[in-house]
Amino acid sequence: MAAMADPPMASTEQGPWGSKPAAEAVPEPPAGERPALRVVSTDFVAAQRANRRNTILLIVILIGLAGSFGYLLGLVIDVYLTADRQQVENLELAAYLAVPSVAGVIISGGLMSIGLIASAVTFAAGGRVMMSLTGAEEVTAEQEPMLHNVVEEMAIAAGLPKPKIVVINTGALNAFAAGMEPESAMIGVTRGLLLDLNREELQGVIAHEMSHILNWDTRYMTAVGILVGLIALVCDGVLRAGRSGVGFRGGRGKGKGGGAVILVIVLVIFAILAPIAAQMVRFAVSRQREYLADATSVQLTRNPLGLMHALQKLHDHAQPFDGANRATQHMFIVNPFKNFSADASALMATHPPIEARIERLSDLGAG
Repeated sequence: MAAMADPPMASTEQGPWGSKPAAEAVPEPPAGERPALRVVSTDFVAAQRANRRNTILLIVILIGLAGSFGYLLGLVIDVYLTADRQQVENLELAAYLAVPSVAGVIISGGLMSIGLIASAVTFAAGGRVMMSLTGAEEVTAEQEPMLHNVVEEMAIAAGLPKPKIVVINTGALNAFAAGMEPESAMIGVTRGLLLDLNREELQGVIAHEMSHILNWDTRYMTAVGILVGLIALVCDGVLRAGRSGVGFRGGRGKGKGGGAVILVIVLVIFAILAPIAAQMVRFAVSRQREYLADATSVQLTRNPLGLMHALQKLHDHAQPFDGANRATQHMFIVNPFKNFSADASALMATHPPIEARIERLSDLGAG
């Protein structure tokens, strides 16, 4: 008897978050038509874990940046304001670094403390700030029954209290989540979103915003925003002091003050670059949280196609609107001012490219 042929081995290909079954050949769509969106089943829970790790790493980097700048500032203050002038002019850089700076430790810890206090104050304000900035208005179940029904479904799926629901009266397509606690959270959508999306697509968007509440993204992003603002504020003050020469005249003598001068130069460079680096980290955190919310929304709906189609519509109709500004742009499901393409530089983008988000969603089946 002839031996039976072995069954063909299933091929795999490398997806954005690991290997996945190779996609079957799909016929090219007719000219002018958009390719059909497809889903390949994979482990979306692993995708959530990966994004959480990336976000924590980025926040640690941001905290380290603030702490390093505070210590460097304190070290310069130690050298110029507390050391003997003649000693400063004759000490080398290694001597400054050999002994821990008391002022550096105090200022570094102070920056962290101020950030925590400011975060606590902002947390207490909750979603009221976002609601007032966007001009959103609360709607009842009688006014928007389908919206309330979908939000209630997703709240049950997430195991959360039903959040407050608000609507921004604009034809633009967008949505946001706000609130520091699940019990006081809110979800907002634009009027254009309600008019242009079907129920399946609306469910995908609401699940995405519910995911931000479930994953405590609003707290993450508030804390990050405060730290970035604090770094920028301190750096600006240092640069202003440097331009006026306040406190930096001690090391300008012609002795061996090279070490002191180097410290000041490093501080000035740090003060210029730190706010830029902090903003880049802030945007990187924002992009990771969007990927995480996309992955979590699949867990809630078990239907990635709804969010995929919704994102495509939002991408095609993205536009600025009253109530959106540079301070709140990272809170929306898509950036109301700019959509970055997949081949564009993403370093200063608040959101990942829509193409990349749809690609990852296509790799996140419900199995």
